[in-house]
Amino acid sequence: MLFAAPHRAMFLAGMAMLLATFALWAIELAARAGFAPSPGWPLPAGWMHALIVLGGVFPFFIFGFLFTAMPRWQGAPDLGTRDWLWPWRLLAAGWALALPGLWLPWLLAVGLLFVLAGWGACLRILWRIAYNRHPDPFHARTVWWAAAAGGAAVAAWLGFVLTGDGLWARTAIAAALWGFLVPVFATVSHRMVPFFSSNVIPDYVMVRPRWALRLLVAASAAHGALTAAGAGHLAWLADAPASAVALWLSVRWRPLPALRVPLLGMLHLGFAWFGIGLALFAVQGAAAGLGHHVLGLAPLHVLGVGFFGSVLLAMVSRVTLGHSGLPLVADRLTWGLFLGLQAVVLLRVAADLVPWVWSAATMLAAVLGWLGLFAAWSWRYLPSYWRARADGKPG
Repeated sequence: MLFAAPHRAMFLAGMAMLLATFALWAIELAARAGFAPSPGWPLPAGWMHALIVLGGVFPFFIFGFLFTAMPRWQGAPDLGTRDWLWPWRLLAAGWALALPGLWLPWLLAVGLLFVLAGWGACLRILWRIAYNRHPDPFHARTVWWAAAAGGAAVAAWLGFVLTGDGLWARTAIAAALWGFLVPVFATVSHRMVPFFSSNVIPDYVMVRPRWALRLLVAASAAHGALTAAGAGHLAWLADAPASAVALWLSVRWRPLPALRVPLLGMLHLGFAWFGIGLALFAVQGAAAGLGHHVLGLAPLHVLGVGFFGSVLLAMVSRVTLGHSGLPLVADRLTWGLFLGLQAVVLLRVAADLVPWVWSAATMLAAVLGWLGLFAAWSWRYLPSYWRARADGKPG
């Protein structure tokens, strides 16, 4: 049953990567706080954390979602197991090698070669779907180009491991965050949040102008390019209008009525962090231009923990329930875990914004909170991936 549908194997691998990745990061932060010995990574710990989170955790969930949803967006048949199984095997084998490769750089390079091969195979599948003859391919093609930027980020990571040149690592982080993850999460939200809302909220008017998504994607690409070029202090020129548009969409999508249905409200709350994060980036960039360094990593964690983390938990829960033949209802555990995640966002941001809160121990507490919440979430949803659908349907 694990290989009966692409989301099953992809989501399971993503959950395993998430738990392993943040367990390693918790060990690193415990060492910084003086509670444990250093893991002794030969490469910079922060960059290695970025590598496995941006390139190893989120992509499994993204490909699992896209392999499930994009054929439906494009009016194409569902993917068969033979279409996606080998790409999954390459990605899973690559990261199985890459994790111990954090201590053995030559093994990390081999693992990234496998990941790059699997990523390319995923792009080939998605290209065939996105560039079919469907009359409205806008979202599918936008996501494909974002996924291609993610593949370029993996190639840049490989360049860093092989050469040790930090320029490759900085380029990889910019491409993965601003070229891949932000456009993918923005595009999926732009398509799905109004659609789901229209099925639940009475007299709902669907608002998803294409100019808004184009602006968000272009601003994200501009931020990444400026950061990679060493001109990150100018990125606020892109972040400011993008934050205004993201916050405008949040309001127009009517989050208050959506909160009456927790599974839908989770998506609305997750997207709201997007506009807040971009606004913080704009403030940080404008202040940097005036010679003031403020906010630390708060904007980054509002995006990563707040926007990406919240939307991931909400969307993967929804896909898992729907494709397991179960009611589309967030139970009390799922809703409680989501609210706990919002507390983790606030704790992690406070570590950067409130001087007396900042400490390695506070950051460790936030990571342990994240890890505990997603461990409970995995315990709740993992069995769905190896069990038959409750309604007896295939897939």
